[in-house]
Amino acid sequence: MKKIALLLIVILFSFTANAQELTWHTDMAKASELSIKEKKPMLLFFTGSDWCGWCIRLQKEVLQTPEFEKWAKENVVLVELDFPRRTPQDETIKAQNYQMQNMFQVRGYPTIWFVSPEKTDEGKMNLKGLGSTGYVAGGPTKWLDGASKIVANK
Repeated sequence: MKKIALLLIVILFSFTANAQELTWHTDMAKASELSIKEKKPMLLFFTGSDWCGWCIRLQKEVLQTPEFEKWAKENVVLVELDFPRRTPQDETIKAQNYQMQNMFQVRGYPTIWFVSPEKTDEGKMNLKGLGSTGYVAGGPTKWLDGASKIVANK
């Protein structure tokens, strides 16, 4: 009986932990609509998730911290634009990511662009660049200070 109760508690906590995690979108169209609806800029994270050492370091030191999670929920819609080497990726997502890479002239990883989407009268989506950053040494506080200054440009 104790094992069943313990198992139920573990399952309950795992659901609670998952419910609090950040949502990283991969579909630009859906993320843009959400950004407009919530009146928040988008954070576009250009990464090589399975090979880029600096990307992995940025994830561990900033993007996976409680400070970033709190800041992101209040300030931005998160979008991951991944360029993996070993992990399979849907062709539609791959094409979208390369289009975004070309649009923002991303030449290295990690690169983070903050953008504000705007819908035109014709129903097309324009992305207004607010600024960009990458890996910043100094942990989440220093990175978030720079990101907050960029987001303030909206």
